[in-house]
Amino acid sequence: MISTKFWMTGSAVMALALAACSPSADAPATSDVASDTAETSSPAAEAPTENASEDSLAFVQLVTDYEAHQEANSNTRRGQEGDLEALASWDDISADAQAADNAADVAFLERLEAIDASQLTQSEKVSHAVLDYILRFSVELSQYNTSRIPFLSDSGFFFTPSYAAASTRPRTIEEGEAWIRRIEGIDGYFGQNLDWMTSGLNDGFTQPRIIAEGAISQLEGLLADAVLEGVLIMPIDNMSPALDADERARLRAEALAAIRDHAIPAYQRVLDFFNAQYMPGSRDSIGISEVPGGREYYQSLVRYHTTLDTSPEEVHQRGLSEVARIRAEMEEVIAETGFEGTFAEFLEFLRTDPQFYAQSEEELLMHAAWISKRADDAMPAFFGHLPRLPYGVRPVPPSMAPTYTTGRYWPGNSETGVAGGYMVNTYNLSQRPLYVLPALSVHEAVPGHHHQIAIAQELEDVPDFRRNTYITAFGEGWGLYTENLAIDMGLYRTSYENFGRLTYEMWRACRLVVDTGMHYMGWTREEAEACLLENSALAPHNVRTEVLRYIAWPGQALAYKTGELLMRDLRAEAEERLGAQFDIRAFHDTLLEDGSMPLSALEAKMRSWIDEQEAAIE
Repeated sequence: MISTKFWMTGSAVMALALAACSPSADAPATSDVASDTAETSSPAAEAPTENASEDSLAFVQLVTDYEAHQEANSNTRRGQEGDLEALASWDDISADAQAADNAADVAFLERLEAIDASQLTQSEKVSHAVLDYILRFSVELSQYNTSRIPFLSDSGFFFTPSYAAASTRPRTIEEGEAWIRRIEGIDGYFGQNLDWMTSGLNDGFTQPRIIAEGAISQLEGLLADAVLEGVLIMPIDNMSPALDADERARLRAEALAAIRDHAIPAYQRVLDFFNAQYMPGSRDSIGISEVPGGREYYQSLVRYHTTLDTSPEEVHQRGLSEVARIRAEMEEVIAETGFEGTFAEFLEFLRTDPQFYAQSEEELLMHAAWISKRADDAMPAFFGHLPRLPYGVRPVPPSMAPTYTTGRYWPGNSETGVAGGYMVNTYNLSQRPLYVLPALSVHEAVPGHHHQIAIAQELEDVPDFRRNTYITAFGEGWGLYTENLAIDMGLYRTSYENFGRLTYEMWRACRLVVDTGMHYMGWTREEAEACLLENSALAPHNVRTEVLRYIAWPGQALAYKTGELLMRDLRAEAEERLGAQFDIRAFHDTLLEDGSMPLSALEAKMRSWIDEQEAAIE
């Protein structure tokens, strides 16, 4: 997996988020997939054959060494294997630890570059492409030292204990005691993050002040009304009643004392730091190009998140082209509804008419659940391989909801008894239109993120890093691709819901324009919001929340459209070349069967599959 030191590089944040599925998760959910690794135990990685080439042997040894290094530096993984010391600790993110991790990545990359990928097996070639992407960008991005900005617009290091609590399931008294020691260690973990933020203040490498304001609001929410106590006591309260009652009572009393004496003061220390030091020292500008080295940093992020050798200018133009195309399709759908008025008037109608909004949180969740079950019903017609892990439909926790996005997927873990979660934001119902819910549901649940990630978790005979890596352009490209696939699945029942789909596609197209505009071309926040408000039916609250997200997380928003366009192009090519012999189930299964990978590797793989299918017809 990519080192957790890169808070601002998309998949690294995703890595932290997916790790939240494990018994001792360390990290917050900060991407549409709540953000490179789901820490799951797994079968043995691919082993060399009897007649393996020297390059194959060298590659297998490299993978073994790389994964051993990752496990040694992950308390989550070691804790999952029963290491009580690891269960009681947070990962070391000190400067010394980061320097050692950087040096290890450089050494691993040098070994990888010495291997001739053409001499590897097909499975090893995929592993080589994924590891090359991970290591190459880990080394390239390390020069920007993004540990100095360990928080985004809706999450950050201060949510790490919350996510750990939500996924930690102590099975023994000893594991319960380990959780208490972890609570006691929160201040040390927070202190390392504050050290990095202080370094960022000294270097001028900070989040904008408007993002820091959101962090303060989140911290105040955690500290209010015993919220933090309720969150951190959950692992103890959820222990099996079969355990000794007196021991469980003792653990609860000790945990509450640890929360009172250690956790709450640690959170207060962070809040005080934000108010007294970070806010006055943070920047007014919103573009990452405004920080020292920021322009070059953004160029790296564009290539990292798209996985392609492209530039901000090229991405911006691609976005403008997509905005124009989707806007034309929107006009056609408006005509289907019989609405008489301008485009802007139609958007106002959608944003204000009560028929498009749930009247209660339960009603919104019921709509989401019903759409998801209809999607479940259609899945076998479009996929031959269905994962074993189920998912649920859940509300976003109230402490996060005000600044959280509309919906996200939180991965599950069959090893620890945690189902996947399609998280629906029920805060501010007047900003949660029902006409976008089908597109949101298929993207986050099935056939989107839950299906893709659960399939990857079940991969056999591949290295752990393949099973655990989430490359944003692949994963989010797939999520957006499935919004279009839902047309074929019959999930859009009205023209309004179809317009909601186009609104979501426009949302992702505007991201290409807005992200490059703000971070590379000097756009204002108002200009960015205008692109979304004038071209989509997204609610104003969602637009404000999303633009803040792009400000805080440069480059990540570029991945969605980039991946989706390639997947749609590949399907169109397969349909054209294979004609009546095109098998949609085989196409989808093949696309997902090797897990996440860079788009160049995906394109080569799928074109090879199309060639093979075409040859079989002839």
